[in-house]
Amino acid sequence: MSATRPPLLLRYEPTSADVEAVRALVARTAYFNAEEVGIAAELVEERLAKGEDSGYEFVLAHDEVGKLLGYACFGKIPCTTNRYDLYWIAVDPERQGRGLGRELLRASEDRIVALGGARVYVDTSTRPQYASTRAFYERCGYELDAALECFYGPGDGKAIYRRILKSD
Repeated sequence: MSATRPPLLLRYEPTSADVEAVRALVARTAYFNAEEVGIAAELVEERLAKGEDSGYEFVLAHDEVGKLLGYACFGKIPCTTNRYDLYWIAVDPERQGRGLGRELLRASEDRIVALGGARVYVDTSTRPQYASTRAFYERCGYELDAALECFYGPGDGKAIYRRILKSD
């Protein structure tokens, strides 16, 4: 007999409790440095302070008791007609490999289309540590658009992926 998956709840508006929940979640992944962890929390604060004017949109996944299991943050790219950046997607290490990242990505894409977006771009590192991240995006239908050598630092390039969500 297989265990049933506990219900997953998605919401689109962060709360003040999410500032620390996002900070803790991003830190637990062990992919990001202290500065990056701080920025993830700051984006939640920015959304709370400015609402839609912040330019940041969220999809937050939690369990029935409210524990944050994963989240995504995205926003419209300034000076474009309908292009969006996916800034963050992070899943609790205990939940990785079970489809939650894909659910968050699809929910983000659906929201982007609802907001009028047609394309979404994702930046990630080319370091070996991020090979599984790059493979994830490729499995989800993203194509590598550009690779910039040593962008983040020596030996740490930037891979830019793109997915067309609807025709222009």
